[in-house]
Amino acid sequence: MKSSPLTSCQKSMSSVNSIKIVWVSLNILGILAVVAAAPALAGEDFSMEMGDFAKKDYKVGGFAEISWEHADIRQGSASSLLNLHDDPQSTLDRLSGSLQLDGSYTKGITSLNWLAEASAGRDDLGSSDSVELYEGYVGITPSSQINASLGKKASKWGKGYAWNPVGFINRPKDPNNPEDALEGYVLAEVEWIKSLSGDLQNIALTSVLLPVWQDVNEDFGAENNVNLAAKLYLLYLDTDLDFMVYTGNSRTSRFGLDFSRNITTNFEIHGEVARFTGIEKIVLEEVGGRTRESSDTTSYLAGIRYLSARDLTTIIEYYYNGGGYSEEEMSRFFEHVADAEEQWIATGVDDLFDEAAKLGSQGYSSPFPGRHYLYARFAQKEPFDILYFTPALTTIVNLDDQSFSLTPELTYTGFTNWELRLQFALLQGDGSSEYGEKQNENKLELRARYYF
Repeated sequence: MKSSPLTSCQKSMSSVNSIKIVWVSLNILGILAVVAAAPALAGEDFSMEMGDFAKKDYKVGGFAEISWEHADIRQGSASSLLNLHDDPQSTLDRLSGSLQLDGSYTKGITSLNWLAEASAGRDDLGSSDSVELYEGYVGITPSSQINASLGKKASKWGKGYAWNPVGFINRPKDPNNPEDALEGYVLAEVEWIKSLSGDLQNIALTSVLLPVWQDVNEDFGAENNVNLAAKLYLLYLDTDLDFMVYTGNSRTSRFGLDFSRNITTNFEIHGEVARFTGIEKIVLEEVGGRTRESSDTTSYLAGIRYLSARDLTTIIEYYYNGGGYSEEEMSRFFEHVADAEEQWIATGVDDLFDEAAKLGSQGYSSPFPGRHYLYARFAQKEPFDILYFTPALTTIVNLDDQSFSLTPELTYTGFTNWELRLQFALLQGDGSSEYGEKQNENKLELRARYYF
């Protein structure tokens, strides 16, 4: 059954809010433009000193961003029922802004490195704000062969563009924005590097200690543990190879390897495979019960990256999620949410929704809960000789139920230090399919970034 439609009054208020958000967005963009232009308008004096070319002890950078989003809600979908059954919406508009600062200060063999972000936003459901330290660590380089880090640092293990099965101590990426900065974990890391002659050209060993205590890396896993991870890197016959291992009591043990090789200067292949031991999964049974399954699983990824003579970049990846749910298991969960809606309409009681939300948090509502996925991205640089303009098209397909997302985007960088991006995401699929049960039917996003 479908959720109750909005009243005409609610729809009118939603339209008014959308107009207000757009108007505020335009005003803020105007203010940013004036701020960016101010140094150029201040005067025409110009001078150059040799000191300008000297290596500085510090580096500071970052960006300011403002974005506006408009989403059409898929009425009656599992995600919209779980999130909005007590406050149904037909659309959601959101205006948000963020400031990201990164930098480093180096003195001798020691460096201080940081990456922080402050953000605030408001949509039709309320407002939110946050200040996060993504990275903040001390680096020590006593020699050209040894690097050490202590503090909060983001790890980037794996060769995949959209997913990283071997990213045992990584935060998961957003495949629609895989290059965005991710929050790190508090850790101690030591890296040893050696260059060689012959078929084996380089070797590097990275060892990581990652504690999980109260208020320290609590979202990584079980508390009161110190975990160990290690990565061995080899450059052998012009092929990048990594061998990874993680062991500790916060998560189960896991092992992996990845590779990357350029077949030609513009054609690269890459892959990853990871083995996970004792992975637990909550499964909703056909009769309505729940079981906790534990098994060893394997996940892997295979991909290519190709740059054509006409500057068309193509990235294609296949991802198998060994710990994911089958199409039948996902369908049972969606039916459970539908039963919760029937109970809500008949009695006003939402305990089945609470139960479904708990199942979702245990795995069913996680990003990419299925088993087989295909990712493809096509980006054309400056088509028809339109300078600073890059259109792109990204799709993610659940190969089990054939549901998918399709995201065209337009990016323009013709203004100094500015990046403007317009993106439209379309989510399609039958009922009881992953993308057919997402909250949004589509989402339009306009984003402006000013880099400094």
